[in-house]
Amino acid sequence: MNTQEIRLICDIYKGSKKEGMYLYVDKKEGLGKIPDALLASFGQLALVTTLIITPSKKLVRADAGQVLEEIDRQGFYLQMPPTLQPLDFALAENSKLSWSQ
Repeated sequence: MNTQEIRLICDIYKGSKKEGMYLYVDKKEGLGKIPDALLASFGQLALVTTLIITPSKKLVRADAGQVLEEIDRQGFYLQMPPTLQPLDFALAENSKLSWSQ
């Protein structure tokens, strides 16, 4: 696939089960190529937006070239939620303290 020439109209969905997880699909294909198990893991799907994606498109949490390649290869791109890291060990330890004193 030559991603330099690609312009794809892409629908982006979010689910009701996991915050921050998004599913990118070719608008023409829709959800037809999505495995049933993956669809079930989303819960109720809601269309978030429709974008024209090109390799140079700036996306907040995904590389547009990778999005295009994955949609071409498997019919979808799955954006997972960001991994949250504690600011430092002390903050992580403090979050374990009971606040009901």
